[in-house]
Amino acid sequence: MQLTSTNSSIGLIYALKKIFKLIVLINIIYIGNCFYWLLYDNQLNILMKKISKILVTGCAGFIGSEFSKKMLKKYRVIGLDNLDDYYSVKLKRKRLQILNKNRNFNFIKVDIRNYKKLNRIVKKHDFHYVYHFAAQAGVRYSKINPKKYTSTNITGTLNLLNCLKNKKIKKIFLASSSSVYGESNNFPLKEKEKLKPKNHYAYTKKINEITGRSFSKIYKLKIYMLRFFTVYGEWGRPDMFYFKLFKTMFSKKNFELNNNGNHDRDFTHIDDVCEILEKITKKRIKKDFDIFNICSNKPVNIKKILYFVDKEILKVKFKFISRNILDVKKTHGCNKKILKIVGKKKFKNCYNSTLKLFNWYKKNKIYQY
Repeated sequence: MQLTSTNSSIGLIYALKKIFKLIVLINIIYIGNCFYWLLYDNQLNILMKKISKILVTGCAGFIGSEFSKKMLKKYRVIGLDNLDDYYSVKLKRKRLQILNKNRNFNFIKVDIRNYKKLNRIVKKHDFHYVYHFAAQAGVRYSKINPKKYTSTNITGTLNLLNCLKNKKIKKIFLASSSSVYGESNNFPLKEKEKLKPKNHYAYTKKINEITGRSFSKIYKLKIYMLRFFTVYGEWGRPDMFYFKLFKTMFSKKNFELNNNGNHDRDFTHIDDVCEILEKITKKRIKKDFDIFNICSNKPVNIKKILYFVDKEILKVKFKFISRNILDVKKTHGCNKKILKIVGKKKFKNCYNSTLKLFNWYKKNKIYQY
């Protein structure tokens, strides 16, 4: 009996020693992992501090979100947006959802009309580059609510420039529009063309260009205006041609064809736009202030696109309506100036892109927004 008891005690002690060794080993592994992740986080934070930081206003908008997505591969992006309900906020949140997956993206909800809040945010950061896309968009809505265009596009832009005027920023890019040209027959339109805006939206953009030039001269800032020509593509705006067309097709309603489709538009794909903007970020620009057309230089007739969609994708029901006095008949920009800086590039074919865009629109059920 005594021998059995002794053997049991030895076995118990042996088992306890094994358990103790196992506990020690687990603790060593745990401490090692903690130390590893501490070093990893520390190195990651050091690396993130070295990455250039850019500010993107209107980051939940069409151009702002797609440009942010591209720049996140190389930069830290601070994105500002007020999530205005001019069109689907749900769509804007969907764009943000994609951006928020990247650790280098930081979203801050703010209205650029709120100077105090905007200034507090800008003071906290040192930006290398600034891209200002935030604006009240839409030509036709400017007739309904001109006050909103004035407060957002003019006062909002002035607020931002006031916040930036004493900061050391390499370049500031401000979004303008082809709308500033108004009605013209001198195609392709060059940046030196006389401006003839014919709606309130266009006037606000013209004023922004004047303001940008003034701030560049007085505060020695490098400011560049970007005149966008009919940007289209994935995650576009619901109030623009392609998405309006696709939505009527899915709802089986008639598409209202303004001026019988007798309009030409210099459609420029969002991928081409983002590529140009990324390149111009680092390129040397001789002047402290300049203006650039962002366009494909390949205008397409609206009616031809509709015929293409009707033949290659799905039947389209038309409803002809008279011409809207706020719309220009044709947009066609010259892109030689911008390509001289960023280099030659091949722009996406509008017809091929239309088919891809429709398939993407259908797959992602964008018609629900």
